[in-house]
Amino acid sequence: MSQTTNTELLRFTTAGSVDDGKSTLIGRLLYDSKSIFEDQYEQITSISEKRGEEGVNLALLTDGLKAEREQGITIDVAYRYFATPKRKFIIADTPGHIQYTRNMVTGASTANVALILVDARNGVVEQTKRHAFIASLLQIPHLLVCINKMDLVDYDEAAYEKIKADFSEFSHRLDVKDIDFIPISALKGDNVVDKSDKTPWYGGATLLYYLENVHIGSDDNFIDCRLPVQYVIRPYSDEYHDYRGYAGRIAGGVFKPGDKVTVLPSGFTSTIKAIDTHEGELAEAFPPMSVTLRLEDDIDISRGDMIVRENNQPEVTQDVEVMLCWFNEKSLQPRGKYALRHTTQEVRCLVKEIRYRLDINTLHRDEENKEIKMNDICRVQLRTTAPLFVDPYRRNRITGSIILIDEQTNETVAAGMVI
Repeated sequence: MSQTTNTELLRFTTAGSVDDGKSTLIGRLLYDSKSIFEDQYEQITSISEKRGEEGVNLALLTDGLKAEREQGITIDVAYRYFATPKRKFIIADTPGHIQYTRNMVTGASTANVALILVDARNGVVEQTKRHAFIASLLQIPHLLVCINKMDLVDYDEAAYEKIKADFSEFSHRLDVKDIDFIPISALKGDNVVDKSDKTPWYGGATLLYYLENVHIGSDDNFIDCRLPVQYVIRPYSDEYHDYRGYAGRIAGGVFKPGDKVTVLPSGFTSTIKAIDTHEGELAEAFPPMSVTLRLEDDIDISRGDMIVRENNQPEVTQDVEVMLCWFNEKSLQPRGKYALRHTTQEVRCLVKEIRYRLDINTLHRDEENKEIKMNDICRVQLRTTAPLFVDPYRRNRITGSIILIDEQTNETVAAGMVI
């Protein structure tokens, strides 16, 4: 099932408190893996000199917004791309402040790995717990805790082990399957790309080695077949007179010609005749491939429908329970009406009930104060105008996620995970 090694793409997100060194770490990764151009390096060298800083401030590589460079903090999600001979990478550098929870949710929603930075001097703080919780809420499969600034605690093994123990104790309450720890110094480059001789007590991998080799082949759902139809292809040309294909990006499972399938919401069944792509026909297709299915029978199918297997179907429902992260300055309106997007479907919905607001720092469920403001996370029940075809988010991150849109302003006001 694995795609060829040279095309495998790993998405990772970075999170940590302000000044934990996220931007420096990414800068170090880009620089040491030879992924930046000379002129970029020269530019940040001259900025560093102007500011009178010792050495080159690698954090400037990622802090693209002028306001960020002036304040020295990250305030939006910055995406960076780099590649090594083994893998391609997309980094979502997300902000640490509590008021940017929504940015972290956006940056982390498609990640395979979350890097959580902890300052070796401060240990596990509220922010760390919050980021770990969001990573678990978003079902990021792999969590890597980078214990940074080891140079400022003289590479002390005991400091590293204490943070590791504290984090492990807290993370038992979370839904995270795979956690690893690495002692690093982003500033000095210890254990980022090259193994450090200053941590002889650490026997594990470097950060880059981990990122190149962590197994992500099983992060997608290959069991439940789901193809949300994005577009119906009817060329109407003499050459393809009778061609009718259903195009979309596979959200789960493995499709093969000859498979029996059901189309939702109609419930009609058919058999896959062929799977077409730009390069030609395929013998099988799986996430995250974009393909066109041709079926044996002429069925009325349109955008927003979903092609699934007969004996394995998502829940078809108009009542959806979701965990929402609220993005907007205007509070969530109880009984409010919003547009809802789920895969390729758009419907309208009503907020039937706000069950509780979640205190991210304590994981306490507040059922008294249900005012949901920007960056709050809450559990709500929604009623939709047409049935959705949903899976629980923890089973499928694509068919289990929704966004809410304010119909007046067209702003995305929330992202939600189906429970």
